[in-house]
Amino acid sequence: MLFGWKKRCRQLEAENAQLKAHTAQLEARLKESQAKNQQLIQALAAATKNSRNSSKPPSSDIVKPSPKPPGKGKRRKIGAQPGHPKHEHPAFTPAQIDHHISYELECCPVDPSHRLEPLADQQKVIQQVELVEQPFVVTEHTAQGYWCEGCQGIHYAAFPAAVVAGGLCGPRLTSLVCYLKGKLHGSYSGIQDFFRDVLGLEVSRGYLAKLNQKAARAFAQPSAQLLALLPQQAHLNADETGHKENGQRYWTWCFRAKDFIVFKIHASRGSDVLFDILGQNFQGSLGADFWGAYRKYARQCEVRIQFCLAHLIREVKYLCDFPEPSVQRYGQGLLAELKGLFCALHRRAELSSKAFALALATAEAKIWDAALEPALHPRRYSNGQVHRLIGNLVERFYKHGEGYFRFIISPEIEPTNNSVEQAMRFVVMDRHMTQGTRSQRGRDVCERIWTVIATCALQKRSAYDWMHQAIGAYFNGQPIPSLLLDSS
Repeated sequence: MLFGWKKRCRQLEAENAQLKAHTAQLEARLKESQAKNQQLIQALAAATKNSRNSSKPPSSDIVKPSPKPPGKGKRRKIGAQPGHPKHEHPAFTPAQIDHHISYELECCPVDPSHRLEPLADQQKVIQQVELVEQPFVVTEHTAQGYWCEGCQGIHYAAFPAAVVAGGLCGPRLTSLVCYLKGKLHGSYSGIQDFFRDVLGLEVSRGYLAKLNQKAARAFAQPSAQLLALLPQQAHLNADETGHKENGQRYWTWCFRAKDFIVFKIHASRGSDVLFDILGQNFQGSLGADFWGAYRKYARQCEVRIQFCLAHLIREVKYLCDFPEPSVQRYGQGLLAELKGLFCALHRRAELSSKAFALALATAEAKIWDAALEPALHPRRYSNGQVHRLIGNLVERFYKHGEGYFRFIISPEIEPTNNSVEQAMRFVVMDRHMTQGTRSQRGRDVCERIWTVIATCALQKRSAYDWMHQAIGAYFNGQPIPSLLLDSS
C-alpha cells in the first residue's frame, strides 16, 4: 500500500513538472504576443500621424489623407463664401491712362429715324490693360576711340560705371530675374524660357545665375545689417526647415523680429547656430517649437522661451487618436483645457483687462491640472502605471511647462510660432520646386533674396521696387538703401 502511494506521488510530481514547463512556455508566448501587440499598436499609431496631430507637413497628407474630425459637417465650397465682400479692381486715374478710344452711335439701334442726344453723364467704361509688343528697350552705348600721337596708342571714352556694372541687363531686368527666382520659385531653365517666349530675349542659364549673384552682392550690406540686429531684439521667433545642396542635408533657419525677417542657411540644426547668430548674452525672449536646440540654448543662456502651443495641441491630438484607452482619455482631457485657453484668448476684445487676465490664469491652472493628472492622481490609472507617451508629457510639463505660458505675463509674445512658420512657407515651397543650391555663392543668393522678399512682405511694400532701388544704387556705386523702415 505504501509503495503504491509513493509511485502515485512520483507520477504527480512528474505531471506537475510538465505543467510548470508548459505554463512557462505559455507565459513566454504571452509575453511575446504582448510585445508584438505593443509593436503593432505603435505602428498603427505612427500610421495615423498627419499634419493635424503631429509636426508633419501638410504635403504628406496628399499621400495619406488626414481623417475628417468627428462632428464635422460637409466641407465648405470653394470660392467666395456667403457674406464675403466682393473684390473689384480700382479704376485707373487719368494720369495712368495712356490711350483713349471713344465709341459713338450714328443712329438709334431700335429705330434709325429717332433723334439721339448725347448725355455727358451717361457713359460705359471698360479699362483694359495689355502688354506692349516689345516690353523692353535696347540702348547701345558707344565709347569713341582716339589715336594718341604721344602715347602711340588708342584711348577710349569712359563708359558710365552703372553701364559697365549692369552689362547686358539693367537694374530693372536684373530685379525681375531675382523676383522670378526668389518669389515665384522659377528654375533657371524656366526663367530662360520666359525670357525667350515672352520677352523675346535670348539669355543663357549661366548668365541668369550671374545676375542673381550680382543682386546678392547688392543685398549683402542690408542683409548683414539685419543679421547684426537680431541679438538686440526684445523678442524673436525662430524656426528651421530642410535645405538641399549637392545631395547634402542643410538647414534654412528663419528669425522673425517685429520689423524684419532674416534667413540663414547652415549645415547644422543644433544650438551652435543660435549661439553663433544670437550670442550668449541675448536678453530678449525667444518663440520656438520644442526642438532640443532651442531648449539647450535657453537653458545655457538663461533665455526666456515661449514654446509653440499649436505644436503642443497637435501632439495632444495624436494622443487622442492613440489606440490605448488611457492615452486617449488623458489626451482628450488636456485638449479640452487647451481649447478653453484659446477660447479665453479670443474673448480679449469683449473683456476688461482684469477679467481677461483672470480668464487666462484660470485656463492655465486647468491645463496644469490636466497635464499633471497622472502624477497628482495615480490611482486613476491601473496599478499607478501610465503609458510612455503620457509619462513623457508629464515630465515635459514638470521641466518646461512654464515655457508654454510666457505670453500671459508678456503681451508682446505670441502663444504660437505661427508667424515665423508663415514667413518661411514660401521657402519650403521653393525647396520642393527647385534643386536647392550647389555652393556657398548659391546659399548667399538664396539667403539674401529670401530676406528681402520676406522683410518687404512683412512691411507691406514691394520687394521688386526695393530690389530695383538697391541694384540701381549698387550699379552706380551709391549707398544701398536699408531694409529697415524709416522711423521718421
